Amino acid sequence: MTFLYLIILVSITLIFLSFFTIKQQTAAALERFGKFHSIRNAGLHFKIPIVDKIAGKISLKIQQLDVIVETKTKDDVFVRLKISVQYQVIYDQVYDAFYKLDNPYAQITSYVFDVVRAEVPKLRLDDVFEKKDDIAVAVKSELQEAMNTYGYDIIKTLVTDIDPDEQVKHAMNRINASEREKIAAQYEGDAQRILIVEKARAEAESKRLQGQGIADQRREIAKGLLESVDVLNGVGISSQEASALIVVTQHYDTLQAIGEKAGSKLVLLPNSPTAASDMLNTMVTSFTASHELNAENNQHKKD
Repeated sequence: MTFLYLIILVSITLIFLSFFTIKQQTAAALERFGKFHSIRNAGLHFKIPIVDKIAGKISLKIQQLDVIVETKTKDDVFVRLKISVQYQVIYDQVYDAFYKLDNPYAQITSYVFDVVRAEVPKLRLDDVFEKKDDIAVAVKSELQEAMNTYGYDIIKTLVTDIDPDEQVKHAMNRINASEREKIAAQYEGDAQRILIVEKARAEAESKRLQGQGIADQRREIAKGLLESVDVLNGVGISSQEASALIVVTQHYDTLQAIGEKAGSKLVLLPNSPTAASDMLNTMVTSFTASHELNAENNQHKKD
């Protein structure tokens, strides 16, 4: 009975060892007596115990490998680039991916180093930033051609970081700061120029309006004087007497206005009682002389 139980136990163990499962997005290489037998994909599978052995499993998911490469640009600046390579085992080439390459990570890294150190030294630092997509395309093209032979498909390559030497970064920051300060100064200069122009225009408009106001004021004063003379003429006062009366009146009105202001230092000269009459006689004499001179000039022209 003990022997029978032993046989039953061994049989159950062998049956249990005969079945195995493979997870989704995974493939396994099955070997028989140490020789490749088949590739098993996701699901439940049978193998002969002791005879068959799972040599290993490989993921069919998209994987990413980050490679940091340090190299020198055309303008002798050392720079570190981070290259992210996304790759995947080709479903129909699991055998090649499992048996042909012992360390795919090292192989991919070697190709990335080779391509980057061949492309970047051709470019200046500024061009490296501008043409990082071209570098990524060159890396993918080289890797795709090489890794397809080993059962790997290169999905995408990205230049995810460009890190120049620390001193170079400080210099670039200073250059950018200087450029921004220059642009800010230009904007400030333009703003100041606009303010000056607008201020000048405002002052010109103010002067124009002021001149117009003075002209209107003098025009109204002249109208007032003319009306005053007409009124005085209406009561039998001659134009000369009316003019004298108006001048004297304005003269004393001015003196009164000056006297009403406390602390005024303005003195109106002459300010004697005969000053208005003297000014009027001077004006009349000037007007008479001017008319006579104009008459002589006109006579000479006719002759």
